[in-house]
Amino acid sequence: MRARCFTVPIIGAPTSSIHQPSFHRRMASKSAVCSLYRRSLKLSLSWAVHRHLWRGQALYIRSLFEEKKHVSDPRMIKDLLKETEGLLEQWKHPDPYVPPTAPGGSKYERNIPAPILDPPPKMEL
Repeated sequence: MRARCFTVPIIGAPTSSIHQPSFHRRMASKSAVCSLYRRSLKLSLSWAVHRHLWRGQALYIRSLFEEKKHVSDPRMIKDLLKETEGLLEQWKHPDPYVPPTAPGGSKYERNIPAPILDPPPKMEL
Protein backbone atom coordinates (compact mmCIF):
# COMPACT_ATOMS: atom_id res chain seq x y z
CA MET A 1 0.00 0.00 0.00
CA ARG A 2 1.31 3.42 -0.90
CA ALA A 3 1.60 6.01 1.86
CA ARG A 4 -0.04 9.38 1.41
CA CYS A 5 2.11 12.47 1.61
CA PHE A 6 0.91 15.55 3.39
CA THR A 7 2.81 18.79 3.06
CA VAL A 8 3.09 21.24 5.89
CA PRO A 9 3.09 24.88 4.75
CA ILE A 10 6.19 26.81 5.73
CA ILE A 11 5.72 30.48 6.55
CA GLY A 12 7.28 32.65 3.87
CA ALA A 13 7.67 29.76 1.41
CA PRO A 14 5.95 30.03 -1.97
CA THR A 15 2.77 27.98 -2.14
CA SER A 16 2.25 25.50 -4.91
CA SER A 17 -0.21 26.30 -7.66
CA ILE A 18 -2.56 23.56 -6.43
CA HIS A 19 -3.39 25.47 -3.24
CA GLN A 20 -4.28 28.70 -5.03
CA PRO A 21 -7.96 29.41 -5.75
CA SER A 22 -7.26 30.18 -9.41
CA PHE A 23 -6.07 26.59 -9.92
CA HIS A 24 -9.47 25.20 -8.94
CA ARG A 25 -11.25 27.74 -11.14
CA ARG A 26 -9.05 26.74 -14.08
CA MET A 27 -9.70 23.06 -13.49
CA ALA A 28 -13.46 23.67 -13.25
CA SER A 29 -13.46 25.61 -16.50
CA LYS A 30 -11.21 23.01 -18.13
CA SER A 31 -13.61 20.21 -17.26
CA ALA A 32 -16.56 22.32 -18.47
CA VAL A 33 -14.79 22.99 -21.78
CA CYS A 34 -13.93 19.31 -22.20
CA SER A 35 -17.54 18.40 -21.49
CA LEU A 36 -18.81 20.93 -24.05
CA TYR A 37 -16.31 19.71 -26.63
CA ARG A 38 -17.37 16.11 -26.14
CA ARG A 39 -21.07 17.02 -26.26
CA SER A 40 -20.56 19.01 -29.46
CA LEU A 41 -18.80 16.06 -31.09
CA LYS A 42 -21.60 13.70 -30.09
CA LEU A 43 -24.19 16.18 -31.33
CA SER A 44 -22.47 16.50 -34.70
CA LEU A 45 -22.35 12.69 -34.92
CA SER A 46 -26.15 12.69 -34.63
CA TRP A 47 -26.41 15.01 -37.64
CA ALA A 48 -23.79 13.33 -39.86
CA VAL A 49 -24.91 10.33 -41.87
CA HIS A 50 -21.47 8.81 -42.45
CA ARG A 51 -18.33 8.79 -40.36
CA HIS A 52 -16.19 10.31 -43.14
CA LEU A 53 -18.56 13.29 -43.27
CA TRP A 54 -18.49 13.62 -39.50
CA ARG A 55 -14.69 13.72 -39.46
CA GLY A 56 -14.67 17.04 -41.34
CA GLN A 57 -17.18 18.47 -38.88
CA ALA A 58 -15.11 17.21 -35.96
CA LEU A 59 -12.01 18.96 -37.31
CA TYR A 60 -14.00 22.19 -37.72
CA ILE A 61 -15.30 21.95 -34.14
CA ARG A 62 -11.77 21.32 -32.91
CA SER A 63 -10.53 24.43 -34.73
CA LEU A 64 -13.29 26.52 -33.10
CA PHE A 65 -12.25 25.34 -29.66
CA GLU A 66 -8.55 25.84 -30.44
CA GLU A 67 -9.19 29.48 -31.44
CA LYS A 68 -10.40 30.29 -27.92
CA LYS A 69 -7.77 28.18 -26.17
CA HIS A 70 -5.73 31.11 -24.88
CA VAL A 71 -8.59 33.09 -23.31
CA SER A 72 -7.75 33.63 -19.65
CA ASP A 73 -10.31 36.23 -18.51
CA PRO A 74 -12.86 34.41 -16.27
CA ARG A 75 -15.74 36.59 -17.47
CA MET A 76 -14.89 35.94 -21.10
CA ILE A 77 -14.64 32.20 -20.41
CA LYS A 78 -18.04 32.27 -18.69
CA ASP A 79 -19.58 34.10 -21.68
CA LEU A 80 -18.02 31.65 -24.13
CA LEU A 81 -19.32 28.66 -22.15
CA LYS A 82 -22.81 30.17 -22.03
CA GLU A 83 -22.72 30.92 -25.78
CA THR A 84 -21.60 27.37 -26.56
CA GLU A 85 -24.34 25.92 -24.33
CA GLY A 86 -26.87 27.99 -26.29
CA LEU A 87 -25.52 26.75 -29.62
CA LEU A 88 -25.68 23.14 -28.45
CA GLU A 89 -29.29 23.64 -27.35
CA GLN A 90 -30.13 25.32 -30.65
CA TRP A 91 -28.61 22.51 -32.75
CA LYS A 92 -30.00 19.70 -30.62
CA HIS A 93 -31.09 16.79 -32.81
CA PRO A 94 -34.78 15.78 -32.51
CA ASP A 95 -33.88 12.09 -32.85
CA PRO A 96 -30.27 11.69 -31.66
CA TYR A 97 -28.17 8.71 -32.68
CA VAL A 98 -27.99 6.00 -30.05
CA PRO A 99 -25.76 2.96 -30.64
CA PRO A 100 -28.01 -0.11 -31.01
CA THR A 101 -26.55 -1.99 -28.04
CA ALA A 102 -26.54 1.04 -25.70
CA PRO A 103 -29.40 1.73 -23.28
CA GLY A 104 -32.23 3.15 -25.37
CA GLY A 105 -30.90 1.46 -28.52
CA SER A 106 -32.92 -0.94 -30.67
CA LYS A 107 -30.87 -4.02 -29.64
CA TYR A 108 -30.42 -3.15 -25.96
CA GLU A 109 -30.82 -6.30 -23.84
CA ARG A 110 -32.08 -8.28 -26.80
CA ASN A 111 -31.22 -11.97 -26.63
CA ILE A 112 -29.60 -11.73 -23.24
CA PRO A 113 -28.47 -15.07 -21.80
CA ALA A 114 -30.92 -16.78 -19.46
CA PRO A 115 -30.13 -16.44 -15.77
CA ILE A 116 -28.57 -19.46 -14.09
CA LEU A 117 -31.08 -20.58 -11.47
CA ASP A 118 -29.33 -23.72 -10.25
CA PRO A 119 -27.09 -23.27 -7.21
CA PRO A 120 -23.41 -23.97 -7.77
CA PRO A 121 -22.24 -27.52 -7.01
CA LYS A 122 -20.82 -28.16 -3.56
CA MET A 123 -17.08 -28.39 -3.40
CA GLU A 124 -15.37 -30.82 -1.08
CA LEU A 125 -11.93 -29.98 0.15
